[in-house]
Amino acid sequence: MQEIYTEKEILGDALASQKATTALFNTSANECVHENVRQTLLNILNEEHEIQQDVFNMMHAEGYYPTPDAEE
Repeated sequence: MQEIYTEKEILGDALASQKATTALFNTSANECVHENVRQTLLNILNEEHEIQQDVFNMMHAEGYYPTPDAEE
């Protein structure tokens, strides 16, 4: 069976989706009036950041998302 999308494309889409998701949850938490709902949104936001980090780490490990070394 022929692949339609490469692993790099799939992970890139996943990373873009996670970036958009975290942005939306962040905005929602910032504009929330009810503290218990805000805390729930912040918990979800934290989980989404962890997923985003996992996807980034996979991409970086495969060389799909190279990052330059920081200057000293």
